[in-house]
Amino acid sequence: MNSSIYILVFVQLWLFSLPCRESVCIPSERETLLKIKNNLIDPSNRLWSWNHNNTNCCHWYGVLCHNVTSHVLQLHLNTSDSAFYHDHDGYLYSDFDEEAYEKSQFGGVISPCLADLKHLNYLDLSGNEFLGEGMSIPSFLGTMTSLTHLNLSYTGFTGKIPPQIGNLSNLVYLDLGGYLTDLGFLFAENVEWVSSNQLEGNIPTSLGNLCNLRVIDLSYLKLNQQVNELLEILAPCISHGLTTLAVQSSRLSGNLTDHIGAFKNIDTLLFSNNSIGGALPRSFGKLSSLRYLDLSMNKFIGNPFESLRSLSKLLSLHIDGNLFHGVVKEDDLANLTSLTEIHASGNNFTLTVGPNWIPNFQLTYLEVTSWQLGPSFPLWIQSQNQLQYVGLSNTGIFGSIPTQMWEALSQVRYLNLSRNHIHGEIGTTLKNPISIPVIDLSSNHLCGKLPYLSSDVLQLDLSSNSFSESMNDFLCNDQDEPMQLEFLNLASNNLSGEIPDCWMNWTSLVDVNLQSNHFVGNLPQSMGSLAELQSLQIRNNTLSGIFPTSWKKNNELISLDLGENNLSGSILTWVGENLLNVKILRLRSNRFAGHIPSEICQMSHLQVLDLAQNNLSGNIPSCFSNLSAMTLMNQSTDPRIYSQGKHGTSMESIVSVLLWLKGRGDEYRNILGLVTSIDLSSNKLFGEIPREITYLNGLNFLNMSHNQLIGHIPQGIGNMRSLQSIDFSRNQLFGEIPPSIANLSFLSMLDLSYNHLKGNIPTGTQLQTFDASSFIGNNLCGPPLPINCSSNGKTHSYEGSDGHGVNWFFVSMTIGFIVGFWIVIAPLLICRSWRRRVAERKEGKDRRCGELELRITK
Repeated sequence: MNSSIYILVFVQLWLFSLPCRESVCIPSERETLLKIKNNLIDPSNRLWSWNHNNTNCCHWYGVLCHNVTSHVLQLHLNTSDSAFYHDHDGYLYSDFDEEAYEKSQFGGVISPCLADLKHLNYLDLSGNEFLGEGMSIPSFLGTMTSLTHLNLSYTGFTGKIPPQIGNLSNLVYLDLGGYLTDLGFLFAENVEWVSSNQLEGNIPTSLGNLCNLRVIDLSYLKLNQQVNELLEILAPCISHGLTTLAVQSSRLSGNLTDHIGAFKNIDTLLFSNNSIGGALPRSFGKLSSLRYLDLSMNKFIGNPFESLRSLSKLLSLHIDGNLFHGVVKEDDLANLTSLTEIHASGNNFTLTVGPNWIPNFQLTYLEVTSWQLGPSFPLWIQSQNQLQYVGLSNTGIFGSIPTQMWEALSQVRYLNLSRNHIHGEIGTTLKNPISIPVIDLSSNHLCGKLPYLSSDVLQLDLSSNSFSESMNDFLCNDQDEPMQLEFLNLASNNLSGEIPDCWMNWTSLVDVNLQSNHFVGNLPQSMGSLAELQSLQIRNNTLSGIFPTSWKKNNELISLDLGENNLSGSILTWVGENLLNVKILRLRSNRFAGHIPSEICQMSHLQVLDLAQNNLSGNIPSCFSNLSAMTLMNQSTDPRIYSQGKHGTSMESIVSVLLWLKGRGDEYRNILGLVTSIDLSSNKLFGEIPREITYLNGLNFLNMSHNQLIGHIPQGIGNMRSLQSIDFSRNQLFGEIPPSIANLSFLSMLDLSYNHLKGNIPTGTQLQTFDASSFIGNNLCGPPLPINCSSNGKTHSYEGSDGHGVNWFFVSMTIGFIVGFWIVIAPLLICRSWRRRVAERKEGKDRRCGELELRITK
């Protein structure tokens, strides 16, 4: 016994006495790695160390060798996006360098030589785009049975998943998730195992045999499976050791069952964005190790806190976007002592706590939009001194904001109190200028003067309140430091007076919304100093004057809305020459005159052009065909248009615009990026509709009504196959309706009324479904008009049964009668000598007629 101990000690001392030996890679494995490199595309040259001159491959980038045998054990060739997020001065939002991220990704293909690394136990290729059209996960990976860690997430593979990967029985970590790509979906066929991919069909029961798995990611699949079936597969063998289970966006349905209670060591459970319903089972209370729970965007019902109230280790709770409801009491939250994040918006909860309640947790993130917290301010928030994010929108809060609440929220980076019933003047309870970087107090009843801001504020939304008076003190107040405000929304208030000319102090602004106030006077010249400005909305005020020439420097603009004002002058040529990034140009309902400058055709990003209800004249520019964003080839596929922060905050705001389409005005926001429209209606435009406009095959809405246009409807209008609405009414168009108009299968609104069109209404699947009012006031025939086209080709004007049409025959006859009558009568009324002469002539005529009658009688 003692001799054995001596021998062991001797051997250990001998080993320690040996000099440290550096791992030198095995030559055959070095050659294998070089072959792998040759098949990869490395745009950022991350594998520069992989070369013949550097013989020790154990020192190569991403390679880890065994410190005794020198075999290659691990390959870390992943591209993590986290390295490309940059925080700026503690802002809530970070800047993401997307271009650098894309350039750092590996491309190419995975060489089959990878399977020659027989001792490899860790392989991470995640976050790369192994392009190759239609490439699937290489089947040879299934032969690498020494693997315990395999991460192929977010690599863009498509096609079938090789069944050979089911041989990797030593796997502890398996992540094949995140394959929702533009190239298609991964799917499984005739396999008896499962992994995290875009599988078609149910999870096979053989997954339950991989008992060593500790982390399973089944996200972004097309399982179409009941969640309880999945739990039944995992529970017998895997549940006791599993620490992470992610099944997000995988089309799971059904209800959670008590099988969930078997996962007693689970640390992270992510079931977001599925269709799981029902109430949470009581067995959730057995998950004593659970720290991260995400059940968001499902169809859960009931009160989840009845099942979660005992989870003392729970850090992060995501239950937003469900059908949860009920009363949450102090006792339901008493044991959640570790809680730091609550994401619970979009449910129907009522929080019932005492006025002196102090929670046992310290939150950093609180989002309870649409809970019932009011009517008074939830004073317990004052005890949460670690809060960074506070979302209390639509929570039934009444009254004014207490002074102590402003003080308690001084460290907050985001505050949303919108859609409540908060009233009063902010200045009466706010001792210092607002310093919260992102603050939303919109849709309340706040009044008085606008509050002062510190230079820390990045985004301010005070829209839909009752703020009044001038904004001069707010905007022109001297500041010690440059203002960093990027987003300013003061829409729908009672602000009045002129818009101050102090914008040179706010050069970081990217989005300004002053619409629907009572501003008067001219547009301020100093707005031209806003070099970063992307969205400007000042519609629905009483502004006058002309375009400031200084605005030609605002070449970052993507949306300009000056509609519903009294602006005048002409649309200057520099609008088209300088504002080349504009997607939305809305000058509707002003007093602009002159012609439409052809320079507008240089605005290749323009999607919405609204010049309606002005005094514009002249011809419609034929160069409209150059508006390439209105063609199918260049049409936007992003449903939203954003204005984005410029100073490392990655904040953004969705642009919204009031558009009059199909005869009605609606606010477009979430699909604005997909809308293409030209509205030139109610002007004094003349000439013909240029045939070049028919090249805009991506245009959705076209309105040229109430002008003085002549000529034919362009024959090529049938090529504009994206058109949903056409309004050419109240012009002087003539000729026949082009037969190609019947090709417009998306057309849902058509108005050609009150022109000089003639002939048959073309037959098509859409045209005959429109009301007859779309064609009245012309010389047309055929359905939907109740006038049959005669065999000799003659047509008749149809004015409709309501009697509001114009019959030009009777109009002309009436005018002729009136003119003739007054030609005869007017001189008699005006000139006395003419009346006497006519009377004398009439008297002589009567005497002669009397004599003639006497002779005949005799």
